[in-house]
Amino acid sequence: MITETLHPKLGDIIENIEKIMIGKRKEAVLCLTALLAGGHVLLEDVPGVGKTKLVKSLAKSVNAQFKRIQFTPDLLPSDVLGVSIYNPKEMEFEYRPGPIMGNIILADEINRTSPKTQSALLEGMEEGNITIDGVTYPLKKPFFVMATQNPIEYEGTYPLPEAQLDRFLLKMKMGYPSIQEEVEVLTRAQADVSVEELEPVITTDELQEYQKEIRSVFVDETIKEYIVHIVARTRNHPHIYLGVSPRGSIAIMKAAQAYAFLHGREYVIPDDIQFLAPYVFAHRLILKSEARYNGITAEQLVNDVVRTVKVPIQRYGK
Repeated sequence: MITETLHPKLGDIIENIEKIMIGKRKEAVLCLTALLAGGHVLLEDVPGVGKTKLVKSLAKSVNAQFKRIQFTPDLLPSDVLGVSIYNPKEMEFEYRPGPIMGNIILADEINRTSPKTQSALLEGMEEGNITIDGVTYPLKKPFFVMATQNPIEYEGTYPLPEAQLDRFLLKMKMGYPSIQEEVEVLTRAQADVSVEELEPVITTDELQEYQKEIRSVFVDETIKEYIVHIVARTRNHPHIYLGVSPRGSIAIMKAAQAYAFLHGREYVIPDDIQFLAPYVFAHRLILKSEARYNGITAEQLVNDVVRTVKVPIQRYGK
């Protein structure tokens, strides 16, 4: 991760999260990057490593409405989207909003529910609105989804297909804390530090202004070519069956703009692309069977590809 001075207000959000989360600065930066870029995050990890605390801390820091959806095998699309109920007094149908009508949504264990219910959430993520009984309702802004899935629970799960994985800007893991970090976790548990005690750093209106400003972060033509060369290499790699799509190219450019802005820069540099590539590209790849058999991971392949592509040497910024 690039160690630069963070944007003053946005850096305060990271510090706010670190009051609750121990040793998860990189994960906090990635989540905030995705939020600023208008994307969503898929978090794959075992239970109990702080996924819920991370997203709740982020929501509290930006004064956003937080909603949590626990995905189960019997969850229906209407449990996510809401329903239209007939009001005999008014003689018309009224929409009762579901939990998707929030700003920051935790979709917990998304791979435990049916593809039909998964699609209900993912359609809202892609389109920015939902349709109930032929009526379209816009989702609140900002709108950010962090979906989690448990990698060790395979029985009775419904893995997300590649076309739906592609809708997540980033995919990452939390990982276990180090020995020292876990000791600090126990110390804070004794002190009973709560997410509810966090004070907002910015408002959702300010967040949306930042999201607009990010679009003007400068991306040089050589950086765009650098992205395209990396993407093209994934499409011709001997261990990769399906490479990164053009949507992936757009995704890393937007993520890099947000990451640069978060670090107080008005321009993207190659280091931004190199850092973000495994998180943006790995879940968009389909590996060949022999690569999976040999224990090669998508993250390893992305890093290998990045190392083989020539880095632009032009100077950026002033």
